[in-house]
Amino acid sequence: METRRSGWRRVVITGMGTVNPLGSSVAESWAGLCAGRSGVGPIEQFDPGAFPVRFAGEVKGFSTAMLPNPKAAKRMDRVAQFAVCAAAEAVRDAGLDLAAGDPFRRGVVLGCGIGGLNEFEAGHGAYLRAGPRRISPFVIPKMMPNAAPASIAIEFGLMGPSAAVASACSSAADAVGDAYRAIQRGEADVMLAGGAEAPITPMGLGGFVASRALSTRNDAPQAASRPFDRDRDGFVLAEGAGVVVLEDLEHARRRGARIYVELLGYARTNDAYGIAAPHPDGLGAARAIRLAMDDAGLNPADVDYINAHATSTGLGDAVETKALKQALGDRAYRVAISSTKGMTGHLCGASGAIELIAATLAIVHGVVPPTINLENPDPDCDLDYVPNVARSMPVRAALSTSFGFGGHNSCLAIGSLDRPINSASRDPIV
Repeated sequence: METRRSGWRRVVITGMGTVNPLGSSVAESWAGLCAGRSGVGPIEQFDPGAFPVRFAGEVKGFSTAMLPNPKAAKRMDRVAQFAVCAAAEAVRDAGLDLAAGDPFRRGVVLGCGIGGLNEFEAGHGAYLRAGPRRISPFVIPKMMPNAAPASIAIEFGLMGPSAAVASACSSAADAVGDAYRAIQRGEADVMLAGGAEAPITPMGLGGFVASRALSTRNDAPQAASRPFDRDRDGFVLAEGAGVVVLEDLEHARRRGARIYVELLGYARTNDAYGIAAPHPDGLGAARAIRLAMDDAGLNPADVDYINAHATSTGLGDAVETKALKQALGDRAYRVAISSTKGMTGHLCGASGAIELIAATLAIVHGVVPPTINLENPDPDCDLDYVPNVARSMPVRAALSTSFGFGGHNSCLAIGSLDRPINSASRDPIV
């Protein structure tokens, strides 16, 4: 087992924020997850009548009045608006005073798989209707992938490390991983990290329809996302954002912060196989999971819960099951695994962030959210997926997996500060 790099700092999560189909706060979203409630429904942002798929996981009741500075909304695409709202909740939750201290010791890394698709479509529409003179000067600043983290940096005065990560549906997990490394290496004391996505537009929906990736259950949208179920027929497109506050452990302790969990490890790999299909044997995914556990100093027996990427696609869910078996061995059959995408839909580049929040709260509250709509077991998916009903159980350490188009595989490992330490773990809790 690899050991933690000598002298690297420990990193904890001290704040969380989200805007997603289950609610516009962490508390509302967690209540929905524990209740097994679906946030999926008919599309309302535009008329989807021409499309074979007419439902999605939309953020309900979202308004620019929810932004810390509503006047700034005109300079932001919907994706950046989501990101800033989630970041504002995370900052409040962490009790951070961002007006004090060195702004160069605070930064932001945010994942976004697509970017400002709403703005792109609006700008292109203006061009088609009236020519190039009608293209807004805001098109490029609003559609660029780094607009979301830049908007967060501007809103909160974060002058340290700042970047956007685009690795498809692994984007948010990779953003958290990059921010984690920045604190470990001493480049920053506090980082905001996560992901945001707003892909529910005519082109976004149409593109995913054309790729045959989406469920077509228009008559039963809340039952459409069915991770690990034998009758799954594709994922449900969704939107929103999730942001966590990562902090150097000693920095958090000095200011008396509430600590949710410790971020123990992170790893990423690539399948080098296909642009839109995972390696059929799950080799890259299994490697990422093993490397994250090694980075965290965890053995398979230390892992109590896994928030799985499982999007409700036929190949993806089966390959992830193979990968978990390879990475955890026999322990895979005894660990609680669930995919919260049955309730939220698939937030693409934001998914890893809201799923990390779910895994964090599973540790904090001792409750594992369920995999809903799992009614007909698939022989190729034969692990414990916590079907349909949340489960109360102690969770000391958890993994969150994220996989994306392009062959991206990522895994984050978290644990409680007071968890029992395996003899093979790299650093005792002190």
